[in-house]
Amino acid sequence: MDVLHFSDRNAGSRLESLDTLPTSGVVWLNFHRDSDPDWPVKVMQLTGISIDERHVKDASNDAHPSFTDSTENYEMVIFRSLSPSASEDQFSTRPTAFFLIDRVLVTVSPGDSRSIEATIKRLMQGKIRFAIHPAAIMYLVTNNMVDRFLSMREILIAQLNEYRDALLDPKNPFDDWRALLSHQKQILVLEVLSETQGDAITLWKDNTDTEIDDYLSVRLTDLLEHIRRVSEFSINQQREIDSLVQLHFSAVAHRTNEIVRVLTLISAIFLPLTLIAGIFGMNFENMPELKYQYGYFFVLGGMFALAIGLLIYFRIKRWF
Repeated sequence: MDVLHFSDRNAGSRLESLDTLPTSGVVWLNFHRDSDPDWPVKVMQLTGISIDERHVKDASNDAHPSFTDSTENYEMVIFRSLSPSASEDQFSTRPTAFFLIDRVLVTVSPGDSRSIEATIKRLMQGKIRFAIHPAAIMYLVTNNMVDRFLSMREILIAQLNEYRDALLDPKNPFDDWRALLSHQKQILVLEVLSETQGDAITLWKDNTDTEIDDYLSVRLTDLLEHIRRVSEFSINQQREIDSLVQLHFSAVAHRTNEIVRVLTLISAIFLPLTLIAGIFGMNFENMPELKYQYGYFFVLGGMFALAIGLLIYFRIKRWF
């Protein structure tokens, strides 16, 4: 468990333990989901507030989507974020639960949450330009989480560029469809994640009893704008993937048509030649032209002239 206390002047201090709440200032209690299973008991001891059993289960559920709810004693927000092992091929995410209880913020997070660690470091350095209170701390954490999603865009764009080059390469037929479909699936996951994130923050902001000053209100609006950018990015990526796949199959169909056209031209040229050769190969006894001294040369020349004539005709018709 991490315990942080912030005085009225935003001066932060990290406490080893806490038996009773300070008489003033803001307290942040950060519990690790795996190593602090009795966190509801500790919250009850310090604040006198009992966390609803359903909310305790929600906070402990690794698969819970972004969500918000409230009681008469506290407000709860669950926000999903990227795990340290997340990559462009696999969006591994997990939730962090926020409980806003008067001047106390309770978070239930993974023990290796980078966003929590970065926020604690920033608060300890005093690099905050607004008043510290539970909603402000929650904003700092969630903003860091969304920034990590934004940072994935360059990686995803680079990955899509590789697929684009492979799909449109005429010399090497594309056959890594499983990887492309997996990439598209991860983009869809990103879209759903961003939508639920935006819904949770918007619903909390519209219904919270917490007094939000103008500065924090602007920051929350920026946060929602960043979430919207992630959502729009994922939608555009899916559209581009669909367009690339269609373009790939159009290119394949075009190459197939070119091959068929070439084969058709070859057949159109050699079919009459084959017919002529077949006629003179029927071996009938009464075929006077077979006895003509120059018959072979005339027929061979005629076949050659016919082939050249067909080539010229097809060229005039722009069939090749």
